[in-house]
Amino acid sequence: MDINTLIDIDRQLLLSVNGSESLFIDGLAKTLTTAGTWIPLYLSLFYIVLKNNDSIQKILLILGGAGLCVFLAGTLNDVFMKPFVMRWRPTHDDVIGQYVDVVNGYRGGKYGFFSSHAANTFSIAVFFALLTKSRILSITLFTWSFINCWTRLYLGVHFPGDILCGLCWGGIVGLSIGFIYFRVKKQLYSSNSYISSHYTKTGYQKSDVDIVLTVFMLTILYSILRACCYLYI
Repeated sequence: MDINTLIDIDRQLLLSVNGSESLFIDGLAKTLTTAGTWIPLYLSLFYIVLKNNDSIQKILLILGGAGLCVFLAGTLNDVFMKPFVMRWRPTHDDVIGQYVDVVNGYRGGKYGFFSSHAANTFSIAVFFALLTKSRILSITLFTWSFINCWTRLYLGVHFPGDILCGLCWGGIVGLSIGFIYFRVKKQLYSSNSYISSHYTKTGYQKSDVDIVLTVFMLTILYSILRACCYLYI
């Protein structure tokens, strides 16, 4: 199977999941893909880091790891990879661009390989999954990442191949930064293993972790209510 065949398959897959006749789903996808929608989730993650680490050095180490995830997964991609590969987004593609369902005129930038939404969110999800060793938080953050991936396909601003490569790169970045974090932490601080119904294996209070889940669910509820407004515009 040559590269042109793979590109054609990618195009057909995109058209099969892009858009719908529903104004509600249009509004939901547009709301969920907006970075500002997820600010409460970012703040809740910041909160559990502050609450469950007893020194500014530990907090800065974690924030530095999260920042590196965003930089390596998304920023470098936007600055170097997309301009280097120069693969058009579906909305600008000369073959299927006219068939892509566009929501409120949103087409994104010119180039889309690979998806920074997929890479950024998945790198953060993997990093915090390793950091907290919480199953419920891991499931929540992976769901958050996959929701963001779906919005990019629905809105027609990324091909499935862009999403898949973004997830792969984000996973590599998240795992790598997580590995480096634990190596550095082991050198600087003594490591404790927690066996308790109130704490995760790495010492995060489960009640604090539940706050992230609550914020996530409230954000989804807000997005649904916001999407309902599209029905009356």
